[in-house]
Parts: sequence; C-alpha cells; structure tokens
Amino acid sequence: MEKIFETGSNQGEGMSDVREKIESILGQNKIVLFMKGSPQFPMCGFSARAAAILAELGAKYHSVDVLQDPEIREGIKQYGNWPTIPQLYIEKELVGGSDIMMEMYESGELKDMLK
Repeated sequence: MEKIFETGSNQGEGMSDVREKIESILGQNKIVLFMKGSPQFPMCGFSARAAAILAELGAKYHSVDVLQDPEIREGIKQYGNWPTIPQLYIEKELVGGSDIMMEMYESGELKDMLK
C-alpha cells in the first residue's frame, strides 16, 4: 500500500521552503506588508488600518495577501515570532502589527523609518 501523507522529516523541509519564500520576498522589497486581502480590498480591520497608515505616509510597499497562501499565513507568524497578521517589515526587520504601526505613526517614528 502506498503512503499518501508523509510525516517526519519532510515537514521540516516544507517549513524550510516557506522560510526561503518569505526571505525571498523580504530580500526583493524594502517594505513588505503581510496582510489579509490587498491594500485596495483589505479583508480585516487590522489590515485595512495598516494599509491606510502606509497610504497616508505615501509609502511604496509590497503587499502579500496571506489568505491566498496558507503556508505563508502560518509561516510568517513563525518567521517573525509574531502571532497576528498584519505584519510590517522594513528592510527585512519586523516592525510589528497594526497597533504598533499606529503608535509609531502617531509619534512620527514610522514616517522616519520609511524614509
């Protein structure tokens, strides 16, 4: 009988592939927002707020719709050790989610980071 599901070491390889995919996205883009939906059509209030903050600051950024890729959706949480989405990365460094973005926007810190 043929095995349908592989277990054990192959699961680690899958996470390695996701990590490489995330690192590739971060390497190709200075500013990346992992979000639910797109900036034009956010699929949750937190993602909408994150996209609105970046729009208000005139930031040019790459967005990744985690709803389109379940592996990225789970993988990004592990990659940055951050349990929620959205997640903003600037120059491969995790900035945080929408609450942190809002605090940094209000203090002017986020505007400085985006320059």
